[in-house]
Amino acid sequence: MPPRARALIDTLGLQPHPEGGYFREVHRADAQVQCADGQARAAMTTIFFLLPAGAVSRWHRVSSDEVWHYYEGAPLELAVLPAHASAVARMTLGLVATGTLPLRVVPAQAWQAARSLGEYTLVGCSVGPGFTFADFVLLDALPGAQWPAALAADRAGF
Repeated sequence: MPPRARALIDTLGLQPHPEGGYFREVHRADAQVQCADGQARAAMTTIFFLLPAGAVSRWHRVSSDEVWHYYEGAPLELAVLPAHASAVARMTLGLVATGTLPLRVVPAQAWQAARSLGEYTLVGCSVGPGFTFADFVLLDALPGAQWPAALAADRAGF
């Protein structure tokens, strides 16, 4: 692991995430919102998320919109398959450049995966309504017959 990535994990108090990489929740709003399923959720949550080289955020989905914010390190490749889409979109998160932006949005219920394009990437993820593991689904936890066709055909690197 690169020394800077190890230092960030230690300094920020990051822990292994079930999808891969390292994270720590840094904000959970006191305000609550009522979701369509009748459950109350925090209005917003935010985490630090670090992917070292070779680690990936495996294909997963959450029930809320997720905003990714770039902080430091190499650019991040974010792959997204929105609900009812037939192809995976690939976006780059990083310093502003052609095709690269420091913020990307993944819509609610979209499948998503990510990987660092270098030694490590530190990002933040804000979810609203707030994240709960009860709404988190890892693709690998589903029988292959339930996988969207586009993901069954395109899982490159994730």
